[in-house]
Amino acid sequence: MAVVLGVNVYTSIIDARSWSAHIPDSIVTAREYFKTVNPGTFFRKASPLNQLFALATLVVCWKSGKKVRLYFGLALLVAVLTDVFTFAYFYPRNDVLFVHALSNADVLTKTCSEWRTMNWVRSLLLAFGLVCSMKGRRVLLEGTIGWKRQFELSDVTASGQRTGGWSHPGTAGSGMD
Repeated sequence: MAVVLGVNVYTSIIDARSWSAHIPDSIVTAREYFKTVNPGTFFRKASPLNQLFALATLVVCWKSGKKVRLYFGLALLVAVLTDVFTFAYFYPRNDVLFVHALSNADVLTKTCSEWRTMNWVRSLLLAFGLVCSMKGRRVLLEGTIGWKRQFELSDVTASGQRTGGWSHPGTAGSGMD
């Protein structure tokens, strides 16, 4: 999910700014540039892989508890919804901007503006999915390995020395503290 998010943000910061710099000339330049490959070339491979990995993670970790299922399930849902959003919202605008031979500057400017604004919404969705994945991983690790970071005031002596640290249930006094 992080890779898809990163490329999506790059597209907003670099590509979309270039497309809308001097409409209609910048759109014509982008059309020429995208004749061989375009960002969709990457996303058509990365997005399904992202969904496949999210589904595989959910299936493999299904028995790890409700919280783990919730976070990984949300990550999968976000990955799928982001693609639905892409097909429903962005593909028609991509056709206007890069496929059809439209040269009406007003239409291109409006379409480009809509595209740029909503791509940040898509990035926020992906960021939420990434946070869900990371939270799911954290809950999974805490639940299956049992490692917890103990960083409480009671772990610090009067001289400032730490007495706690990483611990595992049942390891107290075993030298693993």
